[in-house]
Amino acid sequence: MNVWNGIGSYPADAHAAVATIGNYDGVHLGHRAILRRVIDQAHAEGAPSLLITFSPHPLSVVAPDHDLELLQNRGQKLESLRQTGLSDVLIIEFDAHVAELSGEEFFARILADRLRFSAIHVGENFRFGHRREGNLALLRRIGARLGFEVHGVPAVQIDGGVISSTAIRAALAAGDVVAARRMLGRPYVVAGEVVRGDGRGRSLGCPTANLAPDNQVLPRPGVYVTETMVIAGRFPSVTNVGLRPTFGGDTLTVETHLLEFGEDLYHERLEVHFLDRLRDEQRFESASALANQIARDCAAAVAYFHNLPLGTP
Repeated sequence: MNVWNGIGSYPADAHAAVATIGNYDGVHLGHRAILRRVIDQAHAEGAPSLLITFSPHPLSVVAPDHDLELLQNRGQKLESLRQTGLSDVLIIEFDAHVAELSGEEFFARILADRLRFSAIHVGENFRFGHRREGNLALLRRIGARLGFEVHGVPAVQIDGGVISSTAIRAALAAGDVVAARRMLGRPYVVAGEVVRGDGRGRSLGCPTANLAPDNQVLPRPGVYVTETMVIAGRFPSVTNVGLRPTFGGDTLTVETHLLEFGEDLYHERLEVHFLDRLRDEQRFESASALANQIARDCAAAVAYFHNLPLGTP
């Protein structure tokens, strides 16, 4: 997959692309429905399949006090896009100048001099331009003038609700990693480097990898059944997201115990895939009471994996 940073980097002589436009935070099933149409048409025409996306997220520019947290960092997003089979991603820097452009000005001043389109596929609720005033109807008028097709793709729903990045953030905030997984079409992943902790997990007979997470969004504090990818392997695991109240902690941590792995993981990078929630985080009367609960958590995770083949989406 080609990644083009800035409109000036995109080849001026490129074949007319079948494209889509959007933020694509999380690359969830709704996004993938659009990308599938883009890729299928591009393959049929022998054309590039192109996503035009933005950095930073437009909301961080137009509403900086909103404090938006993204589901994926740049590397995770690009890897998810690569897995779809998309051929090209163009990342446009979003700044105050771009934010002031109307939808027609965005095409005329940013895209039209460099890109040619065969077709553009977007969600039926697609909005673009200054104050999000542009919609699918405007895009179709632009397409008619510039000579490309415009296709609106219906939203994807689960249990009567529309899949969206906002809905996934809400599910994770509630600790419902199963719902998030269904909307993403894969488990939610938190990635980062293993750093040294205080060693309490080892003293409790449950050594943990303490993760410095790359992700802005973490599931609600609690204990989860997870699958951890590390050193080219995948291992069943139990992960605690929380403050460690039994020991008076006040800093949110992500600690993962790999059920079938005993090597030193310091400074390794790993990915934690959240599969199901076991319980809330809680304060115990003693370290021994916590150790007993950890043993029960591990047994519950073993039972989970006994009934679900490792690696099930």
